[in-house]
Amino acid sequence: MTHQPSGITLGPPTGHRVLGSRLRLLVHSRSVAVIGVASMIMLLMTAVSLATGPYPVSPGMLIEVLRGRNEGLASFFVLEQRLPRAVGALLIGGALGLSGALFQSVSRNPLGSPDIVGFTRGATTGGLVMIIALGSTSALASGGGAILGGALVACIVILLTLRHGAGGDALVLTGIALGQTLASLNDYLLTATTVESAEAAKTWQHGSLNGVTWQTVMPLALAAALLLPMVFWLARPAQLLELGDDAAAGLGLRVRRVRATMIGYGVVLAAVCVAAAGPIGFLALAAPQLARRLCHSAGITPIPSVAVGAVLLLLADFTAGRLLSPFQLPVGLVSSAFGGLYLLWLLNRTDRRPGA
Repeated sequence: MTHQPSGITLGPPTGHRVLGSRLRLLVHSRSVAVIGVASMIMLLMTAVSLATGPYPVSPGMLIEVLRGRNEGLASFFVLEQRLPRAVGALLIGGALGLSGALFQSVSRNPLGSPDIVGFTRGATTGGLVMIIALGSTSALASGGGAILGGALVACIVILLTLRHGAGGDALVLTGIALGQTLASLNDYLLTATTVESAEAAKTWQHGSLNGVTWQTVMPLALAAALLLPMVFWLARPAQLLELGDDAAAGLGLRVRRVRATMIGYGVVLAAVCVAAAGPIGFLALAAPQLARRLCHSAGITPIPSVAVGAVLLLLADFTAGRLLSPFQLPVGLVSSAFGGLYLLWLLNRTDRRPGA
């Protein structure tokens, strides 16, 4: 039996390449092509992002800066401002794409992403509590609050949907309801504090890469190095889970344990991103669906979702930084605008399908 949802699968499918002798690692050729094209777009967009802006840098000077042969103003803009921002966009976009892929795989629903089902909203609430209620504006405090808030909301949603198996439409609807409640709490926190604290919190709440530095990127890179490889361990259980609970259980999968693990993994990924740059909406929703369509896969494709998510956030940040230059838009506003258009397209496509 052949499955293609993860882009990298276990078992002998037809038309796939088998790598290795003892470990049969099956590579879906179209997924590899999508990852390759996305990687080339990343390199191109990164180079354009480093060279353009209020202080333009010529291609020759950019090469000199990257080789360490230029220590002037160009070096400061490229190495200290633009490069950490581009690396942060790639890491955050990839993590959000993977988080969305995990949630959509668990819920078997194209709306199953951490921002739609309330987990990102919970992380936002945790960050706002640290900024407003405790008066701490440090990245460590807001980041810690975001991770704790996302984890707490995940626990509540799992407990409320446990009798339904903590998945499917119950997960999505419960998360949406809890997310709306938290949205009201967030608005109350903003109105019940001083103007200065509200402004600082509002800026963080929109989601922005404007303040990303190497101090932000280093822990983010460490978290990505620890978390992203886990997708190889979860790829096979995720495929079985997409067959349905009964079929997965019949194949020996401990459905509830695997689902809880995937939800926890996705929440941690989303919370780390919120901690680094604030909530960036709709990217985790769109990236897995775009990756699935590009790969022509019947299910969610986690690894291509990482690549597509990184490209989408890099493009959104490039647009945010140059649309109203020299004024810098929060990238969360741009990604939300793109996400709204994506939702309209998704609804229109669904309505055209027979029996939708």
